[in-house]
Amino acid sequence: MVDSKVETISRLAQWRIENFGPCSYKKSDPFKVGIWNWHLSVEKNRYLYVRLFPESSRASKEQPPIAKFVLRVSCNTGNNRRPYISPIHERLLRTCDDFVWPVESNFQGRFIIDVEFLDLKICPLNGGESCSIWPSDGAMQSLSTQSTLRCLSRMLDEGIHADVTINTAEGGTLRAHKAILSASSPVFQSMFHHDLKEKESSTIYIGDMSLESCVALLSYLYGTIKQEDFWRHRLSLLGAANKYDIAALKDACEESLLVDINSGNVLERLQEAWLYQLDKLKKGCLTYLFDFGKIYDVKEEINNFFRQADRELMLEMFQEVLTVWKPV
Repeated sequence: MVDSKVETISRLAQWRIENFGPCSYKKSDPFKVGIWNWHLSVEKNRYLYVRLFPESSRASKEQPPIAKFVLRVSCNTGNNRRPYISPIHERLLRTCDDFVWPVESNFQGRFIIDVEFLDLKICPLNGGESCSIWPSDGAMQSLSTQSTLRCLSRMLDEGIHADVTINTAEGGTLRAHKAILSASSPVFQSMFHHDLKEKESSTIYIGDMSLESCVALLSYLYGTIKQEDFWRHRLSLLGAANKYDIAALKDACEESLLVDINSGNVLERLQEAWLYQLDKLKKGCLTYLFDFGKIYDVKEEINNFFRQADRELMLEMFQEVLTVWKPV
């Protein structure tokens, strides 16, 4: 069986080795995480030695990665079932000699190597500060787009010809523009088009978001939101996107929540996926838990989750798990 393929999801890479002898060497196929292709290799001498390194390429030479990661080696057969988990490493990685982890165990036959990337930064070749690729600001905006966004930012920040007031649950007040809100959301458009109280009073009450989250929502609608603010408020923004039918924002939140699934947040993400019918996020969480075997890492948390979850939600979850994740 060919066992050089590495499966990836979000920031997790998993290499399932099916047959490894007492004096063997294996190198994985390249797998992509971030902007680099990576390799894992494993060799057996006295100990098991695991290496992680980027594939030699223009990207790794001109933008060498500083990786923050943790490794785990586990075996589900035989007597040696205890997983070996490395400390958290943060290294500049250029070649296969830059990192090696000796595992003091007699692993052979079938076992699994997991690499979870906690962060990936680009090391500047000419000095300066390294910068994380997560989150990324995306493609450079055109000059005309930047000019338009500066105007929209002034309209929002200075309340230029603002014609609607937003009151939040905390008692905070924000000023905005009916035209911008209506163009962004059919729900807001309906408020101002029909004879509703919002049209008469030119006031909207948003009682389920904090003032900061409302600011982030308006910043998104006006095209001026900062990446760090989006990430900080993305769960609140997801709720607002669902409530006010802002499809692009809902999709952006789902994509963002898919990027950093880990054992500490996967159950919360799963519940959000069911609540807001986010199929991609739902599948990503279930794949992380079942296909990648991470359900065993959250045994205590999942017991609490089952006790607290809505009954209808639990029935739906079990039905889908039984339908999709059937034993091989």
